[in-house]
Amino acid sequence: MKNENEIIKWLNGELSSKEIDDLKQSEGFETLEKIAHYASHLETPKVDAQAALGAFKTRSLSKKETKVRTLNFKSFFKVAAALVVLFTSSYFLFFNNTQSYETGIAQTKTFRLPDNSEVLLNASSKITFNEKKWENNRDLTLDGEAYFQVQKGETFSVQTTDGVVKVLGTHFNVKQRNNYYEVTCYEGLVSVTYNNETVKLPPGKTFRVINKQIEAVDDLNIENPSWMQQESSFSQIPLNQVIAELERQYDIKIKVDDVDTSKLFTGSFTHTNQKIALEAVTIPLKLSYKIEGKTIVFYNYE
Repeated sequence: MKNENEIIKWLNGELSSKEIDDLKQSEGFETLEKIAHYASHLETPKVDAQAALGAFKTRSLSKKETKVRTLNFKSFFKVAAALVVLFTSSYFLFFNNTQSYETGIAQTKTFRLPDNSEVLLNASSKITFNEKKWENNRDLTLDGEAYFQVQKGETFSVQTTDGVVKVLGTHFNVKQRNNYYEVTCYEGLVSVTYNNETVKLPPGKTFRVINKQIEAVDDLNIENPSWMQQESSFSQIPLNQVIAELERQYDIKIKVDDVDTSKLFTGSFTHTNQKIALEAVTIPLKLSYKIEGKTIVFYNYE
């Protein structure tokens, strides 16, 4: 059993080779090595640590009675391990400035960014950004669909796995789903970069990519996307994309029985009545559906 002075000297690299060999034979040396390893990888702000230590000393000196205890080898391990946890927790608490907003199935969420820009997040979507850097870097990541009302200022960027949208201040909608990417401008001017090609969108214009193919889209004459009024609208969209949206809005699982899901659908469905929504999609395509437990099956008319 070694005393604390020898342990501290070992941590500071002040022991001789013989003294290190003796220490290695002590009980608990393996635990001590692990503590030293993790402590060596921590990068904590020195100023904050010193301030905390000073506050601790001041509090300790203010006590009327002070008891001095000699630490044993096991208590040293406990204190060292606690410090490792403390420093690690402090790092994530004070220096991890990542902010995120997320919605589940059949949910929407409205929130404001640090510059007071407003975001309305559609179902099964997520937005992530660095709150600390936001003032000089208005850059966020979107997985799903969101409508943005951006305050004027520095360039505002929306990163997705399919492309990048950049504006200075405007209203626009971004939808990034599996094999589907769409950006629509409702006010101002939107810049969309896809496969190293940049397209400028004035109000009413839409940029759409389905299965990696750029699609032509008719101009719009509406103020905002239909999903903000609890309705999903489609114009010449493959049925598999419509089915995916039904599943997101109603928390259901839809299967198809010998149905061509590449056929195009033009129409809309409500987010407030599942039966009406299913009929709004199946009837125009001359399909029917049946409910099997928690699964809905689409099939052709017999």
